[in-house]
Amino acid sequence: MTATPIRDRFNQAEAASLPQAMLPISATPYVWRDPRTIPLREWIYGRWFLRGTVACLVAPGGVGKTTLISGTALAMATGKSLLGKQVWGGPKRVWLWNLEDDLDELSRSIQAAGNHYGLSGNDVAGQLFVDSAMEGQGLCTAVETDGQFKLLAPVYEALTAELVERGIDMLVVDPFVSSHEVEENANSKIDKIAKAWGRVAKAANCVIVLVHHTSKAGSGEVTAMSARGAVALINAARSALVINRMEPDAAERLGIPEDERRRYISVGDDKHNRAPAEKADWYKLVSVELGNGPLDGLMPGDNIGVAEPWTAPNPFDNITVGHLATVQLAVSEGAWKEDFRATAWVGTPVAQVLGLDLDDKAHKARVRTMLKTWIAEGALKVVVRKDENRQDKKFVEVGRWVEAQPATVAGSVAEQSVAPSQKAAMLQSPPYRGSTIATAATVGSELPHSHLTGSPSDQAGSNIRTVF
Repeated sequence: MTATPIRDRFNQAEAASLPQAMLPISATPYVWRDPRTIPLREWIYGRWFLRGTVACLVAPGGVGKTTLISGTALAMATGKSLLGKQVWGGPKRVWLWNLEDDLDELSRSIQAAGNHYGLSGNDVAGQLFVDSAMEGQGLCTAVETDGQFKLLAPVYEALTAELVERGIDMLVVDPFVSSHEVEENANSKIDKIAKAWGRVAKAANCVIVLVHHTSKAGSGEVTAMSARGAVALINAARSALVINRMEPDAAERLGIPEDERRRYISVGDDKHNRAPAEKADWYKLVSVELGNGPLDGLMPGDNIGVAEPWTAPNPFDNITVGHLATVQLAVSEGAWKEDFRATAWVGTPVAQVLGLDLDDKAHKARVRTMLKTWIAEGALKVVVRKDENRQDKKFVEVGRWVEAQPATVAGSVAEQSVAPSQKAAMLQSPPYRGSTIATAATVGSELPHSHLTGSPSDQAGSNIRTVF
């Protein structure tokens, strides 16, 4: 689109806005209402974006912020759940106003996502609008002149008029710091700017997303309070989405190489003051070839990152009670140590039973997670005894035996299907979403004690709650 109508209004903006006349102040008695008659909140994208409100997206540089925005914009413009979030009520009109990248760079990100998801121009016709300050479409909503703070009211009025005329459902301003000329650490001034954006969102019945950088990139987990400048912006926002890269320890547990770890990002609402907190959503940044290289082939085309939904693998996929019974038999036939660095590590028989390769980092991480869970739940136990050198070492033995037919594993469990009648040996919720390790095959349930051996009194005192 072209922002010429808005630019014309910007040129007419006055240096100051007049204060409102003082109005009488009086308290309004509350009129009791039938809650069923209160209008439903108008969510437009999952539980992230709500009509009539301001949202913030907080992220350090280089983590995939623009990539995520492009994917989100295409999902909303097409009405398709490209990134795993529901677009309520069908396709939406989205306006991306970028104040630091040129149109070519924005197009690379948009078109890469479009290619990845098989979209065409017809899918977003009349639904997606993009402007760039680098192409002359700048934006300034507030200034400080001679020490005086001034909201540019005509600019907000022009924005509201354009949003209404175009029927825009979501406006993304990226980055917020480039949309004004005010000291960003001044809470009182930033609060006025944020509240002005809130009035625009309310008047235009849309959501306005203000993209914000963090104060110290790479200084740990990003939260809403990591946003640079005044906290007033976050306080005024309805939601504050934060982007984080996968942490090294999490990548190690999943067997993801360090050079691949940066491709995995999570997005969570760190404020959620008008809806229950959602679990963080995970995305993998994949590389997409644009095909824009020269015909002579001497230079490759651009490879651009695209976000796609990602779920951490469940270590207990395709693992049944029968597999656990076989693992217990294998463990009982040897002297296996708890330390994964030991030659006689207990993970060796586990990998042999399940057809996993301990030279594969992902497989080894999976085995370590299963062992940790089985030990915590009592299927296996750690004991201290003398080794062949008469030194105290930690060994792993069978804890409570399961009553199940041992499984014969012909190959990797990844190649097998689980019989419908078999219960999983363990289930673990995808990590990094606030879940705890080890839940039952049917969440919140316990298996009958007949699955465990031992005296009834032993069973009664056990805290085992997963499937054995």
